[in-house]
Amino acid sequence: MNSQIQTSERQGKQPAPARDDGQRREQPFVVPPVDVFENESGITLLADLPGVSRERLGVRVDGDNLVIEATAETPQPQGMQLVYGEAQYPSYRRQFTLSRELDPSRIDASLKDGVLKLAIPKLEEAKPRRVEVRVG
Repeated sequence: MNSQIQTSERQGKQPAPARDDGQRREQPFVVPPVDVFENESGITLLADLPGVSRERLGVRVDGDNLVIEATAETPQPQGMQLVYGEAQYPSYRRQFTLSRELDPSRIDASLKDGVLKLAIPKLEEAKPRRVEVRVG
């Protein structure tokens, strides 16, 4: 991966919410595949999150860490109950460490057809600029 963003995990478990007895169990999560593209103005991250709606998606920046968390779901047909099911609706989680050259306060996020797109611009002072050379 490039120097602007580094992944922090591949797979694992995250703490589940506390049960009625106050105990916590770890529940597995899926690490979504991502593609990261870079140009002069910043990076674009595309994460595959099939079955995830905007309401069940969380993107947050905590210090230098970018965290994506989501839960997939498939709507059940009205008036029907599931008799047999093989599809599991996973929880997704992926964490990245952002370079200090990026501006996390200006992240633009969109979700379309199960793909999360994050555009993370570079800080103005980190962008390449042309220096004009005068004669004389």
